[in-house]
Amino acid sequence: MQTSDVSISSTNILLEAAPIQRDWVLQGSPEARNRVIFKSRDGNAWTMVWECTAGIFNWHYDCDETVHILDGHVLLTMGSETRELGPGDAVFFPAGSQVTWQVDTYVRKIAFLRQNVPPALGLIIKLIRRARTIATKVTRGTTVSATGRFHHSAQS
Repeated sequence: MQTSDVSISSTNILLEAAPIQRDWVLQGSPEARNRVIFKSRDGNAWTMVWECTAGIFNWHYDCDETVHILDGHVLLTMGSETRELGPGDAVFFPAGSQVTWQVDTYVRKIAFLRQNVPPALGLIIKLIRRARTIATKVTRGTTVSATGRFHHSAQS
């Protein structure tokens, strides 16, 4: 029997200083802290807990990031649109996004980050995953029609 590689962590952990780039800070002296709690085997995806004190700053996303607010509130300005997020809210920032964060008191989030791969490599990965899915379905008694849709075989 294979042992599980599943990892578990609390989000109530001590974080380490992670200063915001000074030229991104627009107002105040926000102090950010974070800690990576999980990392994918290939190093292209990771999960971290991040928190920040009051301030206004720009954030430039160099990878895809999904955020789930755990505590506190933040106003996010993307172009001409401003949205307030609080506990339970989630947002996705594609790589290349620039967002202004306004933290009035404090915010704590869990962030899921994924480094983008070159398009050609992404296509190869998709094809490999599709081939694995088809192989798994076939071994489980599932067939693939000419349209690429899966159909379960009838069991006698």
